[in-house]
Amino acid sequence: MTKTGVALGISTAMLMPMSALAANDTAKKEEVEMEAVKVVDTVIDPNPNAEPGVPYKAKTSGDKRHVKPLAETPQTITVITAKSIEDSGRSDLRDILQAQPGVTLGTGENGNAFGDRYIIRGQEARSDVFVDGLRDPGMTVRESFATEQVEITKGPSSTFAGRGSTGGAVNSVTKQATTDLDFAKLSAGFGGDEYRRYTLDLNRVLTDDMAIRVNLLDAYQQVPDRDPADRDREGAALSFLWKATDKFTLVADYYHLDAEDKPDLGAYINRTTGKVVDDVPVYLQDEDFLKSKIDTYTLRAGYQFDADTRIENLMRYGTTKNAYLMTGFNGSRLSTHQGWQEVEYFANALNFYLDRQLAGMKHQFVFGVEYSDHSVLNGVYSVSPSTYTVTGAETNWQNLMNRRVAKGNWDSDWNVKTISLSAMDTVDLSDKWTVFGGLRYDRFDYQNTVGSNPAARTKYDLEDGLWNGHLGVTYKFLPNANVYATYSTASDFNGGESDVGASCDYGGICVPSVGTTADRQQLFGDSKPELSQNFELGTKWELMGGKLLATAAAFRTVKKDVMETTSATSYNSLGTINTGKYRVQGVEFSLTGKLTEKLTAQAGLALMKAKILKSQTAANVGETLSNFPERTANVQLSYQATPKFNFGGAARYSSEKYSGTPEGVAATSLKVPDYTVFDLFAAYKLTEQLNARLNIGNVTDEKYYTAAYRSGSFTYMGDRRTVRLTLDYSF
Repeated sequence: MTKTGVALGISTAMLMPMSALAANDTAKKEEVEMEAVKVVDTVIDPNPNAEPGVPYKAKTSGDKRHVKPLAETPQTITVITAKSIEDSGRSDLRDILQAQPGVTLGTGENGNAFGDRYIIRGQEARSDVFVDGLRDPGMTVRESFATEQVEITKGPSSTFAGRGSTGGAVNSVTKQATTDLDFAKLSAGFGGDEYRRYTLDLNRVLTDDMAIRVNLLDAYQQVPDRDPADRDREGAALSFLWKATDKFTLVADYYHLDAEDKPDLGAYINRTTGKVVDDVPVYLQDEDFLKSKIDTYTLRAGYQFDADTRIENLMRYGTTKNAYLMTGFNGSRLSTHQGWQEVEYFANALNFYLDRQLAGMKHQFVFGVEYSDHSVLNGVYSVSPSTYTVTGAETNWQNLMNRRVAKGNWDSDWNVKTISLSAMDTVDLSDKWTVFGGLRYDRFDYQNTVGSNPAARTKYDLEDGLWNGHLGVTYKFLPNANVYATYSTASDFNGGESDVGASCDYGGICVPSVGTTADRQQLFGDSKPELSQNFELGTKWELMGGKLLATAAAFRTVKKDVMETTSATSYNSLGTINTGKYRVQGVEFSLTGKLTEKLTAQAGLALMKAKILKSQTAANVGETLSNFPERTANVQLSYQATPKFNFGGAARYSSEKYSGTPEGVAATSLKVPDYTVFDLFAAYKLTEQLNARLNIGNVTDEKYYTAAYRSGSFTYMGDRRTVRLTLDYSF
């Protein structure tokens, strides 16, 4: 039989017959006094990784290769649950990550404006986004309507994530069908700036062995105070579960998202004063667009041989189409930024989990084999005119350029096929000491043909392998507390970013612009992978009976053999190009869970420093990195005032940062100022089935900026004040 979403405590009384103590005695009456039984009303959380009864705290990672609970994993992993996301009022992954300490946004120009750019601990992570443990390639707009929790792994993570992931990785764990219970929630949100958002989350148990889950999305909003800039989202996620036998399980998923924006590139920085010029009109043109269309199909299969042995296979095929046409404004001229991208990928990951007792110690082995084939075709549009000189007499800003737009040639055909082997072991040396060790080898076949002119394209080929490792030691000095030390590496090859062709500054192929084609191809083949190494010392405490997790960590990451911009004066045609080296170090603190029975919190603070240690340009040595705020923090609190009413708020802070190229020296004259933004929310349970939630974002209507392009020609503006009411109906 199926269960409802409410568990009821039921009291029963047992009646005991009374026996005659003597033949002539009359019946003797006895009174039995029983304790009252408390009826508990508990909503079952369908997230299998949740900490029961603690909506902001996850107990385990969605990546099952992390075999220990998060509180015992020797690494900094920040988890944002679906409830935390819901209370915050944020929906796009960009906005969710932006609020997290140690994570910042970059701009998406120069061929990678298709979607969002994430920077973790100062290092590029735009290609290090994963869904359920598999890389999600391409630059896309990512939504959270089908997300159970978002996990941010800090520090080099190639043992788990493969190539790249030098600063860390983001893993989005999706909502899956379950046979545990039937539930359904229909949400309708309304607010200013023509905001509307409708979602459906429906799970139905078809039989004892089958279930289906459906998530639907329809959303629209104008960008606050920047009309007619807007964001339009439509999506669907379907999950089907079949427990074929007691040991064999299949899950089939389909995910679709269609995102269309009228994009606003915001303000710009005055290069003379170095300050943001914020009094700018909404200058986007009628022809402007930013589009992402995503379709993915996933099949999971798991077989449990016995209690200590299981095998899981995850297979995915997906396509993504991204395109953009945007307008920039520097105070005197409108400019055009544009491109298109077509992504096709296939991946299959097979993992073996074996728990064994060896030499009196418990080992938890994970052996993995992964194959992926990622293809990304990047191109440009033919646009005329591409610029417009402002006269000062403009009134209808959206209709100044009247551009003619046609899809043009592709300029980068990027493909990489990878076969990966990994081995991990978590061994309990004693009841206090645990050691984790992991090793991964990625053998890749990389091909990239670059150039928009079919008669003058250059093909780059590279076939090689990358070794990466991870070692962690945990000492549990109290039943609820531990200290840990960890060392991890990450690496990537020349041209590892899929969206920028031969643009070295953005992670594309780095070769000099001089010399013959053969010379450049040889130099590319001789280049070394970039390598990051991370040392981290931390402690994790489970407080409030396991309902609160407090963490602290000190880390030091050094990246060497960094690719730097090449030019005729910097290198000869056969010279080296692995000339950069930098260091990022700092401390990070977090607190997640229940501070009291009524007060829930999620808070974090990151204090970091970056320093360039080596560069082909001597003046860069000693400077900090671009897009790198040294101090970031967030706190989100929720107080359950009564069984029906809760309220809370959030604050996020980022210190100043400077524009520049990714992982390059900061352009110290072009500054993005610091900011603090406050949000409020309140929810009231109107009936057993109907709940109302009010979100006020950016309560003080702060004017703030999240990122700046290297030249300062545009600076992204954060959303101004928003007021939104959401009704949730459960049935």
